[in-house]
Amino acid sequence: MLQSLSNCQLCPHCCQVNRLAGEIGQCGGSDSIKLALASLHHWEEPCISGDQGSGTIFFSGCNLHCVYCQNHEISQELKGKTVSVDQLVEILLNQQKKGAHNINLVSPTPYIPLIAAALKIAKAQGLHIPIIYNTSSYENVHSLHALEGLIDIYLPDLKYADHQLSVNYSGAPKYFYHATRAILEMYRQVGSPCFNKNGLLESGLMIRHLILPGQLDNTQRILDWIKENLPLDVFISLMGQYVPLYHADQFTEINRVLTEKEYNQAIDYFFAIGLENGYVQELDAASSDYVPNFDFSGI
Repeated sequence: MLQSLSNCQLCPHCCQVNRLAGEIGQCGGSDSIKLALASLHHWEEPCISGDQGSGTIFFSGCNLHCVYCQNHEISQELKGKTVSVDQLVEILLNQQKKGAHNINLVSPTPYIPLIAAALKIAKAQGLHIPIIYNTSSYENVHSLHALEGLIDIYLPDLKYADHQLSVNYSGAPKYFYHATRAILEMYRQVGSPCFNKNGLLESGLMIRHLILPGQLDNTQRILDWIKENLPLDVFISLMGQYVPLYHADQFTEINRVLTEKEYNQAIDYFFAIGLENGYVQELDAASSDYVPNFDFSGI
């Protein structure tokens, strides 16, 4: 599958660049893996972080261009360190040795074929903890097929139901079309959440949604789609941590944090339409203090 990088169509941008020859598309990815951090992360949902932390691996580059991205240093400015597939295998195994409850692949989409190769090798060498695919959901279904049997937990963010919002804020045409189809494929692969005796997520689908200020209708449409298309036992994480970072100051309507009223309205709607399972955040999670220090630790 590495040959797919010669005419890259991994994501909906379908740039068709030859990454093997040094051409660069929308995501900024090359023919090598680029990482910014590998750490034990304690700020994920409780069923992911547990007591020992989630073994997060932050990939550099992203196929979305979110104007408010808290990780813009690596997603847009491409800060990172190039590693080989064999080096990624070593990092995966080291995360397990450190006691991570799981491997958490953050923004992995640009590197799907390279990650798939590394996971196969690592599993053959004893990697056995759950693998999480932590994504913006701007995915092509045919690319996700390459991950079937390698991913235990899909953790997609369903950002936008509104086309204009996805174009204006993330440069992602037809985001809802692609993201919803990708999420249905993720569910087909891993099903509903399964937890171990300690309450840690071992497999299944959990959807995140970052609530944007002033965009309650967008959130309601997202929740409506989930209710209409997925079983009630799929978990939803309603995130109130939005902070107007990066270029958000160029968009007056989102250049602020959520109000308590806005967040409560989103939670009330969640229950009003009959959704049952999920997580909510305290609004004090909306702080730049939670942005990781991308210092290449663990790489």
